[in-house]
Amino acid sequence: MTAISRNGVEVGVRMSGTGHRWFTAPAPLPDALYFPGYGAADANPDIGDSAITETAGLGGFAMAAAPAIVKFVGGSAADALHYTREMGQIALARHPGRALPPIDFAGAPVAIDARRVVEQGIAPVINTGVAHRAAGVGQIGAGIVRAPLECFRDAIHALAASLGIEPAC
Repeated sequence: MTAISRNGVEVGVRMSGTGHRWFTAPAPLPDALYFPGYGAADANPDIGDSAITETAGLGGFAMAAAPAIVKFVGGSAADALHYTREMGQIALARHPGRALPPIDFAGAPVAIDARRVVEQGIAPVINTGVAHRAAGVGQIGAGIVRAPLECFRDAIHALAASLGIEPAC
């Protein structure tokens, strides 16, 4: 994966080998901790550019190193460890310069493998702020959201078609 982005309506991913094409699906609502006076009914579907950090092994992929962030988004230190370990299952490598003490100094998972995402059914986790659905109100909370699996499945199918092969998934 080379990019993940969300615009409040759709989530899109780009993948090496597919040119400049975006593969999109409807943006989900984050599982969030809301500021006082706000709730899920006030939230806009997921929006923002922070998801690009996940493609670089930061954000949700490195939550084990930032348990305070998980608490801010409504989770626990155990959740942070779980997310980082889970993201390791869909990453191609571990970053040698981003050692994570809570997981025995293993590097943060990097390079999302769309094939692994689809085969294992594990969607990338994204740390996100939550915007109000009305323009101008701003942030009303923070949470966790996952990029839709359909984006990755469509990208894999497009790549397979461009190579003249039948996708296995």
